[in-house]
Amino acid sequence: MQLEINIIDAFTEHVFEGNQAAVIITDDWLTEDLMQAIASENNLSETAFLVAEGDDHYHIRWFSPLTEIAFCGHATLAAAFVLFSKRPSTHTPSKDVLYFSAKAVGTLSVVQNGQQSFTMDFPNTCPQKATEIPAEIQQGLSIQPAELYQNQQAYFVIYNSEADVRAVQRNNDLLKRLYPRDVVVTSHAESADYDFVSRYFWPANGGDEDPVTGSIHTGLAPFWAARLGKDRLIAYQASARGGLLDCRVEGSRVYITGKAAQYLTGTITV
Repeated sequence: MQLEINIIDAFTEHVFEGNQAAVIITDDWLTEDLMQAIASENNLSETAFLVAEGDDHYHIRWFSPLTEIAFCGHATLAAAFVLFSKRPSTHTPSKDVLYFSAKAVGTLSVVQNGQQSFTMDFPNTCPQKATEIPAEIQQGLSIQPAELYQNQQAYFVIYNSEADVRAVQRNNDLLKRLYPRDVVVTSHAESADYDFVSRYFWPANGGDEDPVTGSIHTGLAPFWAARLGKDRLIAYQASARGGLLDCRVEGSRVYITGKAAQYLTGTITV
């Protein structure tokens, strides 16, 4: 069996930056074992698998090299980029919207703003203050948290400076014990170009450090919106590849806008 595969660099307008995601669209679902095997072989942060449910509506599932993921923003952005690129060059505004259904988060919409720019409508997952700091975080991070919050996805380690976010080192073996949660470290930005910075560590679910993580910004954006007193924020994920996210918080929803660039189109044989 041959399948078309697209690899997209998400949250950037240039290749070799942002976060890579593979996108595979099929008429019917592949088996879970096969999807996991493909994702492991790709060895990217995520591989998104899609099956059409009707006009402009797709069911989506995300797999890391290790496991199926409940929610992934950058692979959703990559999937939207691929789907919109397959459409005619002229389309009405009402058709510039795609809908993705995902088991854990419900229906998500993506609006095309331009050839490379897309806005995703996600649920607000603002974290709550943690009652205690797990030993795995105290021992697994080289810089101790100033504060600690958590939601279903991750522990939010709050630092007092961007320098701490960029400098912190981690022990993946210890952080892996926090499963099913990952760890995000964040602070206000010291640059005028963005409002807050972060890094995302996920040895329990995907690997080492994720280059750019759309899903975690559904928690980061409302957290910093409340702290900074503004509902529109520019975020920078300070990984080696780096990525920019334009975030807007509106009640129970978080809108994340990002760009994407095509890296590869090919065929895999399984």
